[in-house]
Amino acid sequence: MKNKIFDNLFVLELSNNHWGSLERGFKIIDDYSKVIRFRGVKAAIKLQFRQVDSFVHKDFRDNESIRYIKKTLDTELSWKEYEAMVQRISSKGLLTMATPFDETSVDKCVEFDLDIIKVASSDIKDWTLLEKISDTRKPVVISTGGSSVEDIDNVVSFFNKRNIPLAINHCVSLYPSNDSDLELNQIDFFVDRYPNNVIGFSSHEKNSWDTSMHMSYAKGARTWERHIDIDYEGVPVSPYCSLPHQIDMWFKAFLKAREMAGGSNNSRRVISQEEIDYLNQLVRGVYARKNIKMGEKIAEDNIYLAIPLFKGQLSSRELMEGMTLKHDIKSDIPIYIDDVEVDGLEASYAVSEIKNRGLNKDELT
Repeated sequence: MKNKIFDNLFVLELSNNHWGSLERGFKIIDDYSKVIRFRGVKAAIKLQFRQVDSFVHKDFRDNESIRYIKKTLDTELSWKEYEAMVQRISSKGLLTMATPFDETSVDKCVEFDLDIIKVASSDIKDWTLLEKISDTRKPVVISTGGSSVEDIDNVVSFFNKRNIPLAINHCVSLYPSNDSDLELNQIDFFVDRYPNNVIGFSSHEKNSWDTSMHMSYAKGARTWERHIDIDYEGVPVSPYCSLPHQIDMWFKAFLKAREMAGGSNNSRRVISQEEIDYLNQLVRGVYARKNIKMGEKIAEDNIYLAIPLFKGQLSSRELMEGMTLKHDIKSDIPIYIDDVEVDGLEASYAVSEIKNRGLNKDELT
């Protein structure tokens, strides 16, 4: 189900980049909010919510050999700190968003009144969690990394049947991703398969912040996601994370792609007067091949077509058999709409168009 909240939405994920530091989290929010405001784009800053006490089994909390568990414990925040970060995001005029990894975290999404909930690629078949998320009735974004078509169909059907706004992100769960990993043609596949949903692109690439944006926009993606970080206090930045100046490049690429793509893709574009005037310069006007008497009909042997075309002059576009001259016309003189009598040109809009196109002969030197 489509929803305007997803249209041209950028999701910037803090993930665990704040390293469990509220101060660092605040600085990330503050630094990126300036870039967002400067470029005038719509953006959400996304957190990751976990009830760590229950999320990590008690018997493995001291096992540092399991990388994901160690990282989760090292970056743990209290719910009070999470709430403070949500408030900080909201105070900057940004949308609030989180990926909840357990049921308690879903409750916190409601308690903190988040705008959007994200379902991670790893949880696309976690029906206990999905049921809980659907009960909130909040807009949902899912990432599809590593999922089968059947799994994606199931979760899309689940949310669509409940009339819950859903965006579907093409995602390759490689951190970081190389250009050859991106599989951007999957956007075409999703746009065709799920026409009632906004399709997006969640990227972990490390090489470009403009090429994939141009391509994904042209293919129909309308929401995008990247991990973000800052160069602060000597903490290494993961290669799949973007820095503020790189996100600024990303936003600029979007603005350029949108400018180049233009308006609606489901109706004919509005043709500018500038374009019409340019093309009218290439339209051939009707000229007398020889002296033509009043009452004679215009025919192939007494006229020719050439540029330039003058205001009010007949052109090749409306030249018809049976046009009769109202008065004498000399050789090589333009033949104007007012010089002929003919059925079919009486419509005021047609006559007006003819009289207002082409060059003004009086202004020629």
